[in-house]
Amino acid sequence: MPANPTPVTDFLGGLAPQQRTGASERGEVVVGPTGVTAADVVAVARHGAGVRLGPAAVEAMAASRRVVDGLAASPAPAYGISTGFGALATRHITPDLRSKLQLSLIRSHAAGAGEPVEREVVRALMFLRLKTLASGRTGIRPVVAGTLAAMLNAGVTPVVPEHGSLGCSGDLAPLAHCALVLIGEGEATTGQGERVPGPVALERAGIAPVSLEAKEGLALINGTDGMLGMLILACEDLAGLCTAADVIAAMSVEALLGTDQVFLPELHLPLRPHPGQAASAANMLRVLAGSQIVASHRDSDTRVQDAYSLRCAPQVTGAVRDTLAHAETVAARELAAAIDNPVVLADGRVSSNGNFHGAPIAYVLDFLAIAAADLGSMAERRTDRLLDPARSHGLPPFLAQDPGVDSGLMIAQYTQAGMVAENKRLAAPASVDSIPSSAMQEDHVSMGWGAARKLRSSLTNLRRILAIELVAAARGIDLRAPLQASPATAAAIAELRRTVPGPEADRFLAPELAAAEELLRGGGLVSAVSGVTGELR
Repeated sequence: MPANPTPVTDFLGGLAPQQRTGASERGEVVVGPTGVTAADVVAVARHGAGVRLGPAAVEAMAASRRVVDGLAASPAPAYGISTGFGALATRHITPDLRSKLQLSLIRSHAAGAGEPVEREVVRALMFLRLKTLASGRTGIRPVVAGTLAAMLNAGVTPVVPEHGSLGCSGDLAPLAHCALVLIGEGEATTGQGERVPGPVALERAGIAPVSLEAKEGLALINGTDGMLGMLILACEDLAGLCTAADVIAAMSVEALLGTDQVFLPELHLPLRPHPGQAASAANMLRVLAGSQIVASHRDSDTRVQDAYSLRCAPQVTGAVRDTLAHAETVAARELAAAIDNPVVLADGRVSSNGNFHGAPIAYVLDFLAIAAADLGSMAERRTDRLLDPARSHGLPPFLAQDPGVDSGLMIAQYTQAGMVAENKRLAAPASVDSIPSSAMQEDHVSMGWGAARKLRSSLTNLRRILAIELVAAARGIDLRAPLQASPATAAAIAELRRTVPGPEADRFLAPELAAAEELLRGGGLVSAVSGVTGELR
């Protein structure tokens, strides 16, 4: 037991009831019984925002706990309170064994394998479970939720292995690894990033471990929080990559002496009313505005139409945007949900249900992986066109300084093609598979956790694919001198040139590609361009 455990009141305070849940001016997210936003999840998971439980959440949890206590005292069997779990639900558990039941549940279900998942994923998972606990539908005591909040605030992050969830009955194993630390077992990383035994991490943070009572172990693990957390983080990443893709595609159009006329607004929303397509076309048109390179061939070019990878860029990136909008709708619905089994209903009944099934999340995770693969595939086609003297309209082979002596960006395109191929493999849906478990009690599962894991890999690849196109497009535009690029493109290249030099003799290329990737990860490219164009969509 820590010498000075964190008082529950330190993280059970909150905003006045009339104030909305969300990030406060002090960088905290106040969690109430009505849920949180995607922005809240990103703030806590990725940026380390603090959390507090509002008074309404504490009241809701206390009320539902009274219902659970009543059922625990009753001779009638209640799933997860006085029975075993899954296929073992037929056994009645006597009152003297119910604390052991919850402890055994956490220990046995913390059966993951593999490398630890990323810190931001675990924080998202913890925060989303806290959100459901705060709903007052799980029957958990406020002190349990408060301790989980304290762990988030102290940066205590349980070590969660990558494999273990089938995306049904919730993300059982990942959440169990989190709950294991909550009760003073397992492993965790501290706020300083040191991997230590769970009780050591709690002690250093001044947090007392929890002794679980009836139903509390089940309430801590029976949710879709891991796959939902990864969906929300993926939506955040893909939204930024869509805007970056518009900028980079416009730069490739410029470098390849393409036309901007196909991005005029009258060709999009009035004729084909997909909002994502219209947004991407508008972004590209704004990036190309004022380009001497584009203007130089507008009246003399004998080509009737550009290749599809240039002309149809808004149609593809726009379709990704619309797919993303659908995924965000699903995520918003899940954020308003209270996933547990059984749940405490508003009228005081406790009812079993199937809301832990991850199908709605799994489907959109797979859908986003398909969209990300196609977006990267088109970007690679533009890069290949930039490097091919037969199709680049006057650019040197592979954009090399001295072709033959220098190979330029030849192998960068190989790297890009390899990642495009991998993303096509990762686009194979996980959610069409199902392996029955728990002695056929859980005979259909979503595989949503696996869908989420492969989507994270897809988006990492996509960022690197776009970074390579960025390097190639910028080099191609530099080689069009003395013609000047658009002001927006010039701003993009100036930002890139802070870490990636322009056309020269061959040099060690991998660090430059990594620097371009970091420029996309940090949002610097879009920020530089938006300084000229105004905010891009």
